[in-house]
Amino acid sequence: MAKFDIVMPKLGESIIEATITRWLKSEGDHIAEDEAIVEIATDKVDSEIPSPVEGKLLKALFKEGDIVPVGTIIAHIQIDGEDVESDSDVKADIQPVTASVQEVGTAPPQSEVQEEHAQPGRFYSPLVRNMAKQEQIALTELEHVTGTGKDGRLTKDDLTQYIQQRKSGAPKAVTAAPVKAATPAPAPAPAAAIAVSGGDQIVEMDRMRKLIADHMVNSVKTSPHVTSFVEIDMTNIVHWRNKEKDNLLRRENEKLTFTHIFLEAMARTVKDFPMVNASVDDSRIIIRKNINLGMAVALPSGNLIVPVIRNTDQKNLLGIVKSVNDIAERARTNKLVPDEIQSGTLTLTNLGSFGTLFGTPIINQPQVAILAVGSIQKRPVVIETELGDMIAIRQMMYASLTYDHRIIDGALGGKFIYRFKEYLEKFDINQTI
Repeated sequence: MAKFDIVMPKLGESIIEATITRWLKSEGDHIAEDEAIVEIATDKVDSEIPSPVEGKLLKALFKEGDIVPVGTIIAHIQIDGEDVESDSDVKADIQPVTASVQEVGTAPPQSEVQEEHAQPGRFYSPLVRNMAKQEQIALTELEHVTGTGKDGRLTKDDLTQYIQQRKSGAPKAVTAAPVKAATPAPAPAPAAAIAVSGGDQIVEMDRMRKLIADHMVNSVKTSPHVTSFVEIDMTNIVHWRNKEKDNLLRRENEKLTFTHIFLEAMARTVKDFPMVNASVDDSRIIIRKNINLGMAVALPSGNLIVPVIRNTDQKNLLGIVKSVNDIAERARTNKLVPDEIQSGTLTLTNLGSFGTLFGTPIINQPQVAILAVGSIQKRPVVIETELGDMIAIRQMMYASLTYDHRIIDGALGGKFIYRFKEYLEKFDINQTI
């Protein structure tokens, strides 16, 4: 054929659609091989789609802001030096691709998607529609459920939470009332609620900041947060790292940071207290088999992302170093794939990177705990020696565990963070990496 089809790629096991946020090329523009032509976004991460061929963008089949199922053709590229088919032939090629997606139960045909956009009310993804069908939730009832996605779109998490409330006997939406009458009025704009003077600067939240804000508010509403603190003597680890970091950089071209050591100790602690490696599903506790530790990474934009180190407990310290350095660098350069920020079971946030002594972070749902470490600072402390108690200058650090009090009580939370402290203070300083 004289053209090449660009298809919405598979973005992860649980992701069946993505939003086209920006076309990087216009129709008629020349495209080099491996050059990005469009930016897309899911509820988790932003990505770019590169062209595997050189040619000219013949047709963009969706507009910016459109939500597109995985497997759908989104554009046609004319391969250099070849004739192209008519515009009507180009459009016809969409149907077979979307039909094959329908066969595996991931998305409806394109015609159905277009019809839903034309219907009154909101767009519902195939996943949300299937969930609603299984739970026998009518479209009129769905219109009453508050959505936290882009432009108020109803997400899987929104519907899951609603279904749980529905089963627990919480009041249901009145489906007999007209949709417009039952839909809550939009919240007032910030400018209308907060006084703004002439010298104030107003900055609109970008898409990622809105997602973070929604996620944090939802977490506080979902989990009763409790935090336990410990103080950790990091002196031996500081000396060991100072001795080993240059050797590792020279031998492996890898930087050795305290975060690597924290993650290793966390994985060991999780194996001792698996209840902290869990999620809550209504009245059920799901204890995760895999230990997939997330680590909060600050982005140049000022936003935050939490990539996941899968099966952290199965890696030695050098393996953790390589995994963390790779994924952190790709997080900062927006090169992560959606799977790399999913399925985390417990999160580490290193507040000490910015000089903070300690903090009480918000749990990353659907996890039930988050561990925070502060900055390492020299302080005079009392230590026990063979000659009795003495005051010495030691490298000290505060650590905290914030946990979901629905399933983690103070005893378990305290034991977990104290065991983490023990692993760090008993770190083997004779090992090499």
